[in-house]
Amino acid sequence: MTERSAAAARGGLTMGRPNLVEFADTLLALGREDRDVVVVTSDSRGSGKLTGFARELPDQVVEVGVAEQNLVGIAAGLASAGKKVFAVSPACFLTARALEQIKNDVAYSGNPVTLVGISAGVSYGALGSTHHSLHDTAALRCINNVDIVVPADNFETRSAVRAAAECPRPVYLRFGKKPMPDLHKPDASFRIGRAMRLRAGSDAVFVATGETVCRAAAAARALAERGVSAGVISMHTVKPLDREALLGAARGANALITVEEHSVYGGLGEACAAVLLQGGVRTRFRILGLPDEYTVTGSQEEIFRHYGISPEGLTELAGQLLNA
Repeated sequence: MTERSAAAARGGLTMGRPNLVEFADTLLALGREDRDVVVVTSDSRGSGKLTGFARELPDQVVEVGVAEQNLVGIAAGLASAGKKVFAVSPACFLTARALEQIKNDVAYSGNPVTLVGISAGVSYGALGSTHHSLHDTAALRCINNVDIVVPADNFETRSAVRAAAECPRPVYLRFGKKPMPDLHKPDASFRIGRAMRLRAGSDAVFVATGETVCRAAAAARALAERGVSAGVISMHTVKPLDREALLGAARGANALITVEEHSVYGGLGEACAAVLLQGGVRTRFRILGLPDEYTVTGSQEEIFRHYGISPEGLTELAGQLLNA
């Protein structure tokens, strides 16, 4: 058992699968039900876990090779003809090389493509900054007509994929690579634009997204053992942000910390800061993400620990805020 799996087990959580695997299996189930579900990939069916989809439903896959601009343009054309299109590519390339096509062919033209950024954040680890995607949320937040969803676990992933397939507007889904612990109860319900509270807390609240949510949950459990009431919100939809949930959490706690696998500029933290300030909420507040510097090289876990995006780092940060 890995250190992370052991930590999850100690916290009473069971380990699920990588969200990307859950994405691929959910998409395959949708493709079997509906021949209008189409996947477009840029030499990424293997890394996107879509080999099984392509083998079983070859007529519902378009492979464009390493050509992200073409990927998005073709996906937009298919969507305009009534197909339910999932355009899959590494997040770092999809949202940089094809940003103009996302803006014009998808968002501006109103084509309901589901853009799927795989191996996002620092999932590629030691491949370095060229393969890190710390800009994607920031780049897409300022483009009108694109929802941004970053699932935290397998339940959120399944729900987000099915919701995106029926969404009348473009959606960006962001996935990492690691197995994720199951965070939600069986009766949980998911809706794009509605945050999910995993734990109530009156001292500190972590507002996290994607693969950082399980770290926040572990930190909240550690704080509870010290007598600190710490809450956790999975803000799976970064745009549109759930203002009501955020403002309610901030008003009910003494400190609020946002956590994301993204640059501290332009992501979840700054979106939350704008809502809090404009909502007139004054609270102790910190944004935790990747700082504006050359990112250290290492595995995802090593990078997270270096920047404090770990249960220990989050626990320490919450203590500092509450004692300030």
